[in-house]
Amino acid sequence: MTLTSTTNNNTTLKRIQGCLLGQAYGDALGMPSELWPKSRVESYFGWIDEFLAGPEENIAANEFEKGQYTDDTSQAIALIEAIIEADGEIDPNIVAKHIIKWANDVDAFNKNILGPTSKKTLNDIAQGIDVELIESNGVTNGSAMRVSPIGCLLRCDDLEQFIADVRLSCIATHKSDIAIAGATAVAWCISRAIDGAAWHEIKDELCEIANVAQQKYQSTFSPLLGYRIIYAMDLIAAIKKQHAIATDAEIASHAYKQEVVKVVYEQVGAGMDIIESIPAAIALVDAANTDPMVCAELAANLGGDTDTIGAMATAICGAIHGIDVFPAESIELIEQANNTSFSHYAEKLNEYRPNGKGE
Repeated sequence: MTLTSTTNNNTTLKRIQGCLLGQAYGDALGMPSELWPKSRVESYFGWIDEFLAGPEENIAANEFEKGQYTDDTSQAIALIEAIIEADGEIDPNIVAKHIIKWANDVDAFNKNILGPTSKKTLNDIAQGIDVELIESNGVTNGSAMRVSPIGCLLRCDDLEQFIADVRLSCIATHKSDIAIAGATAVAWCISRAIDGAAWHEIKDELCEIANVAQQKYQSTFSPLLGYRIIYAMDLIAAIKKQHAIATDAEIASHAYKQEVVKVVYEQVGAGMDIIESIPAAIALVDAANTDPMVCAELAANLGGDTDTIGAMATAICGAIHGIDVFPAESIELIEQANNTSFSHYAEKLNEYRPNGKGE
């Protein structure tokens, strides 16, 4: 496998900024419809194409204001802060400490925020049990939803080391083979994008990358993730052919978007399990021709785990295109709504990334 290297550090920084902003953008746009069936999303919203507050009727989203992101991006930020504390390294115990701090700050243990695997594992860690000694074989997407900073941090030159490092970011909450494979797939897409690889190159690598990661740490009887990713992308290729999608402008067709959402929801799945949510996220990146705003819009209308699928998918798109592709008003809204600036975090990840300004 030949890897494309980054030649311009300013471009690298912009891609890291785009990744982090993309994560927050997809998360915030998908927040209002989180965990609702697709039919309810349609009947309540019609079609989501702008940032909205969480509706009172949605118990998973009713505390969020317009432009606010959810636990997906909050945990990604906790992961960045753990990386900064460890001076560019990935220490699972420090990762766990920062996730627990965030959980305590927002009362996540008592609210409908943490998934079952994360809640149990973090409670065990809080009781003083070492991360490596805890059984956490859950198959949900908590590891992948926050992994975008790892894609920003790591290079793809050594696959075995890449997978091992991704695993270190996962095991504070998820140790299963499929959870590690899902996080590896998302992080690989981001890292390759930051190094300048084209989407067609990246997606052709994904089956092998995901399957190698999953088989390295076998612990479940889950189907191989890589083959599900191929299945999802084949569905998108068929839709593009059906709608004669040849240009980026044509992906704006509402009929095309509706067909993508319907097929992904019904045939790939939009649940919290890795085996559904990762193929769905990759499918949406492909369906959107990597346009971050279109990708986030598709995810928001998908139904199911809309915020998480949107966060993962739009982080990949943001890494491909960089921060400049996002409307200034959207960046301002997200940063003000969450009292967050991604600039410092992006600069630190750029500094720690091999061949970044810290080298």
